[in-house]
Amino acid sequence: MVPEFFTRNSTHPLLWFSLYHHSLHTLTFAVVVAIIALALAKQKWKVGLLAMVSFHLHLLEDLAGSRGPDRYQWPIPYLQPFSTAIALTWRGQWGLNAGQNMLLTAVLLLVTLALAWRRGFSPLEMVSIEADARVVATLRRRFPRGAEADS
Repeated sequence: MVPEFFTRNSTHPLLWFSLYHHSLHTLTFAVVVAIIALALAKQKWKVGLLAMVSFHLHLLEDLAGSRGPDRYQWPIPYLQPFSTAIALTWRGQWGLNAGQNMLLTAVLLLVTLALAWRRGFSPLEMVSIEADARVVATLRRRFPRGAEADS
């Protein structure tokens, strides 16, 4: 998306996201992602399985709410490149910028922050342990636990 955004008004825009993103919504690509995750992880089968589940959750979310502003629904070519028999769509799909997506994003962000506050780590831990510790410390200062809040 980033190269596409920065080159959108150029004479040679890079339409990588528009042209290729949805073509990767296939069972084949899901298996490739799961195999890579399995190969790189310490808890191989657990991470491989979670990669496969999260990939399919992404597809489900796209089916529910990723219609474009022109009302076009990108069909999910699930069995490509081996078959064109299945192209998944849903008639009730809402727009990518619809209120449902914004509400769901806000709720999931709040859940993530609440879990970080309670558990002492967040998904940011995967990128930077120091940044993760600062986020958790900031959350706990801003929203102190029971007895700490009274003092």
